This record gives sequence, C-alpha cells and structure tokens, in this order.
Amino acid sequence: MKILVYLGHPAHFHNYKNTIAALKEHGHEVEVLIKKKDILEDLLKNAGIPYHNILKEGRKNSKIGIAIGTIKRALRVNSFCRSFHPDILTGSSVENSLIGPLRHIPVINIGEDDASIVPLYAKLTYPGASVILCPESCSCGKWDYKAVKYPGFQELGYLHPENFTPDKNVVKKYFNPDEPYFIMRFSGLKAHHDTGVRGINNAIAGRLIEILKPHGRVFITSERPLSDDLEPYRIAINPLDIHHILAFGEIYIGDSQTMAIESGVLGVPFIRFNDFVGQIGCLAQLEDYFKLGFGIKPDNEDKLYETVKGLLAMPDRKEVYQQRRQKMLSETINFADFLTNYIESYPIKKRS
Repeated sequence: MKILVYLGHPAHFHNYKNTIAALKEHGHEVEVLIKKKDILEDLLKNAGIPYHNILKEGRKNSKIGIAIGTIKRALRVNSFCRSFHPDILTGSSVENSLIGPLRHIPVINIGEDDASIVPLYAKLTYPGASVILCPESCSCGKWDYKAVKYPGFQELGYLHPENFTPDKNVVKKYFNPDEPYFIMRFSGLKAHHDTGVRGINNAIAGRLIEILKPHGRVFITSERPLSDDLEPYRIAINPLDIHHILAFGEIYIGDSQTMAIESGVLGVPFIRFNDFVGQIGCLAQLEDYFKLGFGIKPDNEDKLYETVKGLLAMPDRKEVYQQRRQKMLSETINFADFLTNYIESYPIKKRS
C-alpha cells in the first residue's frame, strides 16, 4: 500500500515512529508530512526518518492565524495526494479529515483526548475520519460510533517493554543516574484548547524545589520562560533521550498531560497539576485504577505539596510502582503493533 502519515505534534512522532518502521519493513510505501511544531522536525532528523514540511513558515497563534494555517496545510496535503496517490491517510490531524473524503481516501485517525477536552478539533476532524482509534477509557462524544477502542495508551506505542529499554548510559551523558533525581515539566499551555488553563507557576515551582532538594537533584524541562531563580534547574536534553531520563527518575511533577502518561506507563509516580484533572479518561484510568499517579487541580495547592511529601516518605516506592506498572502492562497492549496491524488490514480500493 501507499500510506501517507501526517504528523502535527512531537507526540505524534513517538506514536508513529515504530509503526512507520514496521510498515516500511513490510514493503509498504510510506510518506511523512509534517508542519512546523516545536521540536518535531528535530525528532525526525535525529531518527533519520525522511519527511516533507508543508508549513515551513509556521503560523500565528491567533484564531485567524490557526484558521489560515489549517487551510494552507489542507491545500498542501491535497496537492501531495494528487502526486502520491495514497491508499490511506493516517495521523491526528484536521487536514487528513478534510482531504480524505474529498479524494475518497480512507482516514485512520488516532487520539486519546476526550472529545469534550478538544471540542474544536473533534468537530473538525471526526466527521471526515473513517475510523478513530482510541483507548477504551476515551470518549469520542457523538462520534463514538466511529471509534475502535483498545485496552491501553498511545504511549505504549513507544514505551512498551517490547519497544523500549531504558539505558543508564544515555542518562550518563547528562548526569549520574545512580544519584536520586526528580523531573519537572512545564507546558506552554498555548494550544487552542488550553485557553484559560492553569498549571504550575514560578512560585509553586520554587516551593516544590524546596521540598525536593533534600532528597535529590531537581531538573526542569520547560516550554515557557523561567524566572531567574528557576533557570539554573533547566536541563537541555536531546528529545530522543528524554524517556531514558524519565525512566530512572524518582518522581515526575508537571502540567504536561503526555509526560504524565509516559511516566505512568514507565512505572514512575507522577503528579499532574492543571485544570484538566478529572476530565481526561486515560489519565483518570492511570490515576484511579492503576494507581500510577495523581491528578491535582490548581485550586488545591496544599494537596500538591502534601502529595509530594507523601511520595517522598513512601517506603519501597520504586518497587510498589513497578508492581503497579506490571499490572497495567498485563491489561493493555502494544499500541504500535495494534496500529500497524490495523493499517495493514484496512480494506482499501486500489486505484489504477
């Protein structure tokens, strides 16, 4: 088959990298389209995956800028389809769902955000999608009839033990992995669905560091500017190395949804502090059912500090969380294998 993969976010690179490799190994022709987004291009370059950037100029973050950027990308996806003639479009993008029906090409969309969290994306994407692959814990709203649900998380497409083995030698490039350390992550919270969403501010970060420092080193990765007192804790990490560093950490604290899930599936206790708490099914499953992390709303700052102190005082914390991880792995699947098999078995009409 000829398969067109559209990646619009760094997380999508991780979701698809193993599937892209498997599809190529099985003899399919795969082309990758991207837009300019954070470190996405760097990830592809570092991994040696060829790609075409269809929006090198980027876009403005205003509503008009987002709309114009979407139209430009859709037109360029359409142009690429005209020359490549793909049998399937796949990714997590509005553009695929606009162009697929127009050119009578099936669209396999993947996602793990409930439709209520990303309402604009859902309204623009799900109507044109042929199928939506999502975790059992995820709700696609009124488009649930299009959903094919699987037990697990997208992050198990690249962090399942069959796909990923943490390597201390990678961590040693940055610091001594045998000394305890903590990872903090601050998102930019600039996506359209992040409007009005609160996370970890500089004052809260400072208080967390005071609590953590007696127990190990503290490292911050951040999409937003840091205050002068926090800047010394920032660490520059090759994006391909971050999961090795996360895997050997003591605790992850942040306002990033994706990195919270990544920590959880690696068996590293996470604390997520933002306004999305209680609204995202897959994170609720990790927190409430598998007991791999905590979600705390910004209105409950004291609970954040008490939860951190509780984890620090927990005996055999690493062993307990690895046992919980094993339970999670026993009830979930390797998403990369599932996605690859689904794409390969999807019924298509070959065009002459």
